[in-house]
Parts: sequence; structure tokens; C-alpha cells
Amino acid sequence: MSGDPTLWGIVGLSLRVSLSATIIAAIFAVPLGTALSMGRFFGRRGIIAISSSLMALPPVVVGLAIYLLLSRAGPLGELGLLFTPTAMIIAQSVLIFPIILALTTEAVTPIETTYRPLLHSVAASRWFRLRTLITDARFAIATALLAGFGRAIAEVGAVIIVGGNINGVTRVMTTTIALETSKGNLELAMALGLILIMLAIIVNVFIHWLKSMGAKYQQVSR
Repeated sequence: MSGDPTLWGIVGLSLRVSLSATIIAAIFAVPLGTALSMGRFFGRRGIIAISSSLMALPPVVVGLAIYLLLSRAGPLGELGLLFTPTAMIIAQSVLIFPIILALTTEAVTPIETTYRPLLHSVAASRWFRLRTLITDARFAIATALLAGFGRAIAEVGAVIIVGGNINGVTRVMTTTIALETSKGNLELAMALGLILIMLAIIVNVFIHWLKSMGAKYQQVSR
């Protein structure tokens, strides 16, 4: 509350990285999850099962994989992205992609089952069906996005591997809390911890609000 520039710089970077990762993951995960709920092909259940299993993907493994890709000896080493916020965004995007994918598929599947006869009767195109399902499942999909953001903002293992926890460059709330606690600087660590708790509470309040709005919308639709 004193307006400490170091603290709020760390908070700003954390929000920028996690929001960017959530948006990037959602661009790919939401349409793909909706398409999985629409599809009827061999191996579909296996893909859904794998995506659900990847929700528990260890963050340090994701960090290691991204590190190997972006390191000088890796295939993308020439881009010079390692130990930058971009590398952290990539790692968080990969980490939360299966979360948004699995939750989107789970949310859209019952709606798709209900709408399928009607959409087939009017010979709706796949693009129209995709857009309709995403629109009608928007509250549940928004909940999936918030869950992904909550996972990203609390991440420490992957981002510290690919970001390096560089002061003023790649230092986010979780990595700063770990560092400052080990240094004995509990004032900054506790301040950042309180902010993380507040963010967690806000995200959970939004999730419950969206669930209630989605339930009301379904009742009105019926």
C-alpha cells in the first residue's frame, strides 16, 4: 500500500506473464476442446483421457522441456528467448493448455449432446456448430480460463527454470517469495504472499459467480 516500486513491478510482471499465457492457451485450447466434444472418431476418448491426465503435468518437467528447446544448443536457441518473460509465457501456456482443454471439453460435451439433433436437422456447418457451442458454454469456458489463470499465477517451478529469476527482468511473485524468504526478507515475501492470496480469492469468487450465472442461463434456456 506504500506504493513500493519494486513490489508493484513484480506484481505487474506476474500479471502480464500469466494473463498472456492464459490468452495464448485459450486461443488453442477452447476451439480444440469444443471440437473434441463435437467429434465422433476413433481415438477420441483416448485423446480426452490424455488431456485430462496432462492436467497433473509436473511444472519442472515443462520447464525443463522448454529450457531444452530455448537453450543455445536447442532448436530454438537462435531466438534468444531463454531467461526472458517470453520464455515464462511459453512455459505457463504449455502448462495450463491441458487444463483449459480438458475443462472446456467437459463443459461443452453435455451441451453438444443436447444440441446435436437440432444442429444436424438444419445441416449446420462445423464452424456454426463450433461458434454456437462456445457461445452457449461461455460461462463454463470462462471458469476454465480462470482455473488456468489461477494455476499460472501460482506457478514457480517452470518459470524459475526458463526465467532465471532475474531482478527487474523475470522476477515474478512466486519466485520472489521463495528467494526473499531464503534471504530472510520476510516483509516483501509476506506482502507478495498476501497479494497472491487476494488474487486466489478473487479468482474463486469469479468462478462461483460464473457457475451461478451459467446455472441461471440454463434454467432460462429451458
